[in-house]
This record gives sequence, C-alpha cells and structure tokens, in this order.
Amino acid sequence: MDAYWDGPEGEQCPSRTWLTTRVGAAVGLVGTAYRIILLQPGSALAALQMATTDTVTMATLGAVFGVTTCLSAQIREQPDDPLNYFIGGCATGAVLGARAHSYMTGSVACVGLGAVATLAKISKQRGWRLSGPPKL
Repeated sequence: MDAYWDGPEGEQCPSRTWLTTRVGAAVGLVGTAYRIILLQPGSALAALQMATTDTVTMATLGAVFGVTTCLSAQIREQPDDPLNYFIGGCATGAVLGARAHSYMTGSVACVGLGAVATLAKISKQRGWRLSGPPKL
C-alpha cells in the first residue's frame, strides 16, 4: 500500500485506483474466507457465490474510493487536503448503502468511512503510528 502514497495526490489516477481495487479485493477474499468458515454454506456452489459476491463488492468499494479521492483532488486543486479522503469515504459509503438498498446504511457508512479515511490521511500527514516503540 506504500505505492499509494508515492507522488502527489490527484495524479496517476488509474494506478491509484487499480491499487485500491486490489486491496479491496484482497480484503474481500479474506473476509469471505472467515464468513465461509463461520457460516458454512450448504454447497460448494453457494460458497463460490458468496465468495464472488463479497470479493466483487469490496473490490468495487476500493475502486470507488480510489477514483473519488483522485478526482476530488484534481477538481478541487487541493491535492493534500484531507477533505478529498472524506469525499472518497463518503462516496464509498453511499455505494455500500445502495448495495444494501438502505438509505440509513448509506448515510451512516458515508459519515463513518469518510471519518476513517480523513483520519488515515491526517495520520499519514502528521506521522502518527499505530504500533512500535514510542518516540522520545
């Protein structure tokens, strides 16, 4: 995922989108593996359908996030603004709500994913770390 942060935001949109799509697909595959183990579908065909649906959904969410953040940075001409990430997260949440056929799911996911994406961008800008020894 380090390649995503290489270069200025708002440039290389196809490669950034491809990267977020692949990450989304990988997360979908891992999540599906856990879901299949825990729920144990009735047949191999049902398991394959579950895996395909979940993986394609997560890959789509990754693609929507990548394209939206990149286009937002280009249109707004503010490449390092965390608001671009909020817009990308919100668009991703809206797609998730459309997938669930629920306005409430879309609204909550919009705010939640937008906030998480914004915090991720701010943490990257300010050098926050989630693990490792403390800086003295």
